[in-house]
Amino acid sequence: MSRLDSFIRRLSAQRDILNHVHGDLDLPAEGPIMEIGLGNGRTFNHLRELFPDRRIVAFDRAMGAHASSVPEEGNLVLGEIDQTAKEWVGIGAALVHADIGTGYDEKDAVTLTWLPQIVSGMLAKGGIAISGLPLKEPSLDPLSVPDTVPTDRYFLYRKI
Repeated sequence: MSRLDSFIRRLSAQRDILNHVHGDLDLPAEGPIMEIGLGNGRTFNHLRELFPDRRIVAFDRAMGAHASSVPEEGNLVLGEIDQTAKEWVGIGAALVHADIGTGYDEKDAVTLTWLPQIVSGMLAKGGIAISGLPLKEPSLDPLSVPDTVPTDRYFLYRKI
């Protein structure tokens, strides 16, 4: 599969799983949405359309988002995510979306030493986690993804 086809497949899967969470799963009534990995802001922009009444806090190493997809003041956290996100553990998030995989097994293995605990720590009980990397954490119960999402492309969890 070409890298272009893989990219299109990844973005389609991401949209499908976000729409599934919005339309088919119950989120806690309260709590913000956390976007781990703002990137150019496409997903942040989609989350803003799906959840217009929720606060969305985005994390990234540096600002690289398109001007139309920049979080409001106070909702963008810049720096090394493994350090900055620790300050948000206990926030009681309704949803955490983390798409910070690199496609390099050795780099992603390092990310997986801290990401599952951070995501779980941010979530409220009953909150939903979506991740491009598998989150092996006892407090996260795996959920089925939509049929349109290829196996192991995205992972979906509910905090128990």
